[in-house]
Amino acid sequence: MVSEEIVIPRRGRKDPTIGPVAVMVAMQKDLTLMRRSMDISAKALSSIATSKLYRRKRGDQDVTLVGPMLGAPQAVLILEKLIVLGAKRILFFGWCGSIQESVKNGDFVVPDRAVIGEGTSMYYPSENEDAKPSNGMVKAIKEGLEGCSVPCHTGPVWSTDAPYRETEQKVLSLQRKGVIGVDMEASALFSAARFRHVECGALLVVSDELGSLRWKPGFSSISFHRSRKVAAEIVSSICDKLILIK
Repeated sequence: MVSEEIVIPRRGRKDPTIGPVAVMVAMQKDLTLMRRSMDISAKALSSIATSKLYRRKRGDQDVTLVGPMLGAPQAVLILEKLIVLGAKRILFFGWCGSIQESVKNGDFVVPDRAVIGEGTSMYYPSENEDAKPSNGMVKAIKEGLEGCSVPCHTGPVWSTDAPYRETEQKVLSLQRKGVIGVDMEASALFSAARFRHVECGALLVVSDELGSLRWKPGFSSISFHRSRKVAAEIVSSICDKLILIK
């Protein structure tokens, strides 16, 4: 028996209709960088909960930019609303910690699956043990990076609700499974997107390292800040590719 939802994501009377391509950005500083890269006005078109929604519309080219957000519940709340407004291909940009010592601060990570360690995914059931992004989105992200001659690591990430519970035992277990990074949103976004029959992918930049079993924060490093600026340009070009998909 299928249980019907009581609370349903709806379009509000003043909500805009958006195009099929949307970018979700976790952090405010990155949202500002991407808005400027896409030449989008600082004036938000509308809001979704505590996040602001911006829009770049040039003829048939319609891209929505929304953020900030943190954690699986808030990210999926925004994803659900974007789908109701018209989004079909959704790119998430955020930060991650590295699990493998070969993945360094400032590197780019493109998840091809996500180990579920957060609590939101269970409400979007799937036959798969792990959450998976759209193959088409992964391809578009990697092509965007390659087009800018930017290397990346492709592999699984672990999404968690508890960033202060990344224990030695857990990291070692993830390393043995080939997991390369840890974030807070990817698995939930992939799970919800598949459940709602839309495409979703993620591009992450490494902000800190855990692979040596000692925490190495890189939030103030030159390489991390440089990569975030590069990402703003790359995301813009990825959106241009996604717009062309019919």
